Amino acid sequence: MTLAMRVSEDIKKDVVDQLYWDDRVDASDVKAEVHDGAITLSGSVRTYTARQAAEEDAWLIAGVIAVNNLLEVVYPTESQRPDDAQLQANVATALGWAPDLEGADADVSVTNGWVMLKGSVDAYWKKLRAEELAATLTGVRGVANELSVVPSDAYEDKLIADSIVSALERNMYVDAEDVDVRVSDGIVTLSGGVSSLPAFQAARETAEYTAGVVGVENELVIR
Repeated sequence: MTLAMRVSEDIKKDVVDQLYWDDRVDASDVKAEVHDGAITLSGSVRTYTARQAAEEDAWLIAGVIAVNNLLEVVYPTESQRPDDAQLQANVATALGWAPDLEGADADVSVTNGWVMLKGSVDAYWKKLRAEELAATLTGVRGVANELSVVPSDAYEDKLIADSIVSALERNMYVDAEDVDVRVSDGIVTLSGGVSSLPAFQAARETAEYTAGVVGVENELVIR
């Protein structure tokens, strides 16, 4: 057995053990495959929250460089899953009651438990927040987030990039020299290699929470 195969098997075992440990995830119908540090999760879980939790668990394992989440959400037949009309109303209510989404122009539609978000928000983090809120509701099988980000003020790409770099330099988890930041029409691309998952997450969130950002493409790898 080669070292690469041994490492892949060790990673797979740790991922599987992590999934079975996590009380949020019923891992009995989850499969994990590993190739060169890239994890593919397939099978099914019972809630969208569990689907997200499984992906988070995979990222926590040493040696993981990418996670491909192919898990499907299959609700137990005995559960009282709301129909699409009720789920649409529930999502719209949740978004409407969220104080940090005040002023958002979000249109909600639902087909077979899949939530479609359209319309606009004025900050990228609000787009992510809307998806997060929708994902927590009973009956959601998935979320297609097509909200447009339309900042209320004009921002130059260079100023956005400078703001991100400055925030990275202040962040205790990130070595800013490891991260290359490029901005084009408000879309941020992060590239380079960071030393840990906390650094990876901190760099991504720094871009997501910066004013003027309309999209984030995270090409960072964990070394």
